[in-house]
Amino acid sequence: MADYPLVEVTWVDAEEVGQVGWNDLEEMIEEAEKPCPIVRSVGYLVFCSETHISLIRAFYSEGCSTVEKIPKRFIENLRYL
Repeated sequence: MADYPLVEVTWVDAEEVGQVGWNDLEEMIEEAEKPCPIVRSVGYLVFCSETHISLIRAFYSEGCSTVEKIPKRFIENLRYL
């Protein structure tokens, strides 16, 4: 883990709202006008390219947790901890 810095990433997430099937148009228009959610992720920065970064949240002797890939265009702030 020493090879991977611990970071906090603040980013804007894409969101899909509504139920499978038909939805009330007025309710969906109200949802459409709301801002996208702001997300904060903390993890070890294991990859960084021009297009995206990748975080892993936990390591142990035989493996690790899932990888979270965040497009760079979604990122508002990246802070090293």
